[in-house]
Amino acid sequence: MAEHDFRYTLLNPGHTLTECRALAPGRYQVTGNGGNVRAGDVLIVTLKGSRDLSQRLTVDKVRHLINPPGQWMAVANGPVFKELAIINWQVDCDSCGKQLDFEFAVDAAKGEAARAPAADARIAELGWKNDAGRHLCPACQRAKP
Repeated sequence: MAEHDFRYTLLNPGHTLTECRALAPGRYQVTGNGGNVRAGDVLIVTLKGSRDLSQRLTVDKVRHLINPPGQWMAVANGPVFKELAIINWQVDCDSCGKQLDFEFAVDAAKGEAARAPAADARIAELGWKNDAGRHLCPACQRAKP
């Protein structure tokens, strides 16, 4: 199993995605060029509408196309979203005042109650800590005794 990184930030014209669309919640159709993708491989793709969020998709089956050379179409499994929403939030460090401007993905079908847990998970990925409602940046976490 190999891992193929197709995020927008890489800008590699020989290794790109043409399309990534949801067939059903958790099931995706991906078309791309390059990478010699095979069943069982992992694709890292940028979420549409996001500046830096990505998701990991596991290839279930792949079909290599004859024309154009190097193009393939795969069916993959990944995160289950009924209705994907990209939310932008900001938090301030309660110790030093540093601000974190971040975005996170949430299933909008789950309503407002799903936003706070998704935001907490994302700030934890970014190295911040939510300590009983107090946010601490990585530098203040290291300085805290």
